[in-house]
Amino acid sequence: MKLGIVGLPNVGKSTLFNSLTKAGAESANYPFCTIDPNVGVVAVPDERLDKLAEMYHSKKVVPAVIEFVDIAGLVKGASKGEGLGNQFLGNIRETDAIIHVVRCFEDSNIVHVDGSIDPLRDIETINIELIFSDIEVLDRRFAKQKKLANNNKEAAKEVAFIEKLKAFLEEGNLAKNYECRDDDEKAFMNEYNLLTSKPVIYAANVAEDDMADDGQSNEFVAKVRKYASETASEVFVVCAQMEQEMSELEEEEKAAFLEDLGVTSSGLDKLIAASYELLGLISFLTAGEKETRAWTITKGTKAPQAAGKIHSDFERGFICAEVINYKDFIECGGYSQAREKGLLRLEGKEYVMQDGDVVEFRFNV
Repeated sequence: MKLGIVGLPNVGKSTLFNSLTKAGAESANYPFCTIDPNVGVVAVPDERLDKLAEMYHSKKVVPAVIEFVDIAGLVKGASKGEGLGNQFLGNIRETDAIIHVVRCFEDSNIVHVDGSIDPLRDIETINIELIFSDIEVLDRRFAKQKKLANNNKEAAKEVAFIEKLKAFLEEGNLAKNYECRDDDEKAFMNEYNLLTSKPVIYAANVAEDDMADDGQSNEFVAKVRKYASETASEVFVVCAQMEQEMSELEEEEKAAFLEDLGVTSSGLDKLIAASYELLGLISFLTAGEKETRAWTITKGTKAPQAAGKIHSDFERGFICAEVINYKDFIECGGYSQAREKGLLRLEGKEYVMQDGDVVEFRFNV
């Protein structure tokens, strides 16, 4: 899973990135301190892997991972050359979703580029820059296909589609809200990989005092939550500064720190939960002496396609899957005990994988 982080300068974007990845991207109280796209890869915490690895004395544990791409803070007019952020928007075109960090805290020591705190205005500013960037992509594609349109029906259809989509964006709409008329339009849309067609997770960045009640008493957070619910987006509340401080602690110290604050989940935990929910993802598990591993798939994936995540031969020669729920597996203490109790199931090609399935695939190529 690959997530792109966007936001205005001084909203806590790079601070959050640093805390999530411990990559040390420069952050300071002035715009454009992040002038190169920063990339960090983070393991998805999953205590199920640790227990399975302990049971099998696994030589290697491989968790699912998330790749974060942090770009320079965008400002109004970025698409027309203002600031530095627009130079790097291309770096997040290949991401699965966008994390939009929104400032929901007051602090006279940290300057806001627009002089006041207004999360909805900030969201609109970023959306407009993303729309302009998408229009640039469409303009380039239009120029290319227009040359072919006279002698090519497919190109002519695409030119007509681009004209409609561009007009839709120019009205201030996001590409993800455009209703494609047929499979051809859906194919065109997927090919363009537009920024405004991507799902969005809003990170409402608050002061530490707002963490105990998950930002329930913060009026700015309430506005972001309302906007997110109206736009089919996810939102999570985070204190980026606190997360960065916690990133320096050992796991036990971190747990004690969260407990003292009355907080049950770290920012990374919340972000992972929001990401999996928004993108419709689950994990299945494989375990053995050589390796214990989590594999990320979309909800609704059938057993052969899940097997293909491990190796294409597994999918091509799929025979069946030996499956057991993780909880049952741990309670039984292993495959042989689970088999004796009749909890280990043989599933065929139509089996839809479930989160937490512990599985062994049988195949023959």
